[in-house]
Amino acid sequence: MTEGVTDTGGSGGGSVAEGDRHVRVVLVDDHRMFRTGVQAEIGQTDRTGVEVVGEAADVDQAVTVITATRPEVVLLDVHLPGGGGVEVLRRSAAMMGDASQPVRFLALSVSDAADDVIGVIRGGARGYVTKTITGTDLVNAIFRVRDGDAVFSPRLAGFVLDAFASTDAPPVDEDLDRLTQREREVLRLIARGYAYKEIAKQLFISVKTVESHVSAVLRKLQLSNRHELTRWATARRLV
Repeated sequence: MTEGVTDTGGSGGGSVAEGDRHVRVVLVDDHRMFRTGVQAEIGQTDRTGVEVVGEAADVDQAVTVITATRPEVVLLDVHLPGGGGVEVLRRSAAMMGDASQPVRFLALSVSDAADDVIGVIRGGARGYVTKTITGTDLVNAIFRVRDGDAVFSPRLAGFVLDAFASTDAPPVDEDLDRLTQREREVLRLIARGYAYKEIAKQLFISVKTVESHVSAVLRKLQLSNRHELTRWATARRLV
């Protein structure tokens, strides 16, 4: 975790734990080791003011935990079993209705792809930060989102501004729509020149799983090798 955040809201930041600042958070990510790391980094309530009141690894668990605990902020991964972060946003909104205490969502993802950022913001998230963020900046981002600000990792805010400034709907890419969210993530990393071992480490999955995803992508896109895949992704500005 090494980067800062861009605050596009109005109330400002401040130090991590000022006075009696306290926020209840649910952590949604399908990688247990990552959840454990985030919990260790930000979950020391007496130091950070953050109380992690629940965790979830997929869409169904997330909706159940969020509706049961009614946290102030949900740290939400974009790619989850069961439909992804957008599905969590949709189902949570339907379950909670007009709750007096709003639950605000901050996307926390390894992906910095424009379509992932725009998708969850359109779905209702208040911000989007990548997993290279520092623990201190993540805590501050949580409080800012709780207070109604929109917070983004550097350069990601530009994706959102560009998307919402345009009145034209994005073109439908039927080839890309054939891929699952995880396959798209692997595709981007392959196109950026990552080796299978590096992708496995980045996504907390096995090399064998990476190989399976690459095979599925090549089959669905009717491509022969990673060089063709890289050209395909570059032509669609996915890299």
